[in-house]
Amino acid sequence: MVLRWGICSAGKISHDFTVALKTLSPEHHQVVAVAARDLKRAQEFAQKHKIARAYGSYEDLAKDQEIDVVYVGSIHPHHLSLGVLFMNAGKNILCEKPLAMNLREVKELIATAKHNDVFLMEAVWTRFFPASMEISRLLSQNEIGEVKVVRADFGVNLMNTPRSVQKEMGGGALLDIGIYCLQFVLMVYNGEKPESVQATGFCLDTGVDEGMIVTLKFSGHRMAVCTCTIAAELPNDVLIVGTKGTVKIPRHMWCPTSLIVNGVESHYPVPEPELPLNFMNSTGMRYEAEEVRRCLLQGLKESSRMSHADSALLAEIMDEARRQVGVVYSQDSQ
Repeated sequence: MVLRWGICSAGKISHDFTVALKTLSPEHHQVVAVAARDLKRAQEFAQKHKIARAYGSYEDLAKDQEIDVVYVGSIHPHHLSLGVLFMNAGKNILCEKPLAMNLREVKELIATAKHNDVFLMEAVWTRFFPASMEISRLLSQNEIGEVKVVRADFGVNLMNTPRSVQKEMGGGALLDIGIYCLQFVLMVYNGEKPESVQATGFCLDTGVDEGMIVTLKFSGHRMAVCTCTIAAELPNDVLIVGTKGTVKIPRHMWCPTSLIVNGVESHYPVPEPELPLNFMNSTGMRYEAEEVRRCLLQGLKESSRMSHADSALLAEIMDEARRQVGVVYSQDSQ
């Protein structure tokens, strides 16, 4: 089966996702259309990526009958409205993270998916990397004993990136990059809801969080600490400490290509891109695309690896962390 993709938004992440699809068999994945609010941008994108159709509105993309699944690569505040638009048109959805601005919006997207009987997955690409799959395998086979502590850091200077600092664009460290740390912890602890969430951090003048430390306490004397900042470069590593050993992602925890298990390093390289990328290791988005195809071939409406419940729990924890630090978006008051 060829999965026919529509690309929603002609920005940097959509470019990288389209390049990632090119590393997969054209008998399995094809991009057939792209839409942007500006037709010229959509046409330029289509020309660059050799895509047959370009639309100047998202409504036109939703009406295209030859699309099986839409990749939503717009900024965070538009995920809800666009997700609803496409799912009401009967389209399956892979939506960039965060799935929406808060838990209320996430629940609305999940309800819309169920109402229309379509597939919906949050594009937490990290979960589908071979290195992440190997971590899950190691943990399921008790290779490092019982996990007691997870520490995850993600910090990069994004202070000059409007999307990251402006409240109306859904900015802030937590929703932009801290989400990677939190999702990793939840992956390690199998989607278990933490017993407590404690957050501390700083807000910029724009009202979004510059940085945050979130401490999670789980049952059975297990814990996790997540640190994120858009003001400085952190080691960007992950450490999983068990009673019998450790697993470390030494660098690039959001797009891991190496693991150190009890001191021994293994490498999991991603394919080379045909075109220059905007973000590191972006061809690794191929793995989430393969997961979408696998689910659709099996008639599934969600992925067990990044389920609706996973997305809802992630949003719930982020809502609570933001509440404690004092980050309020306009979407929170609706």
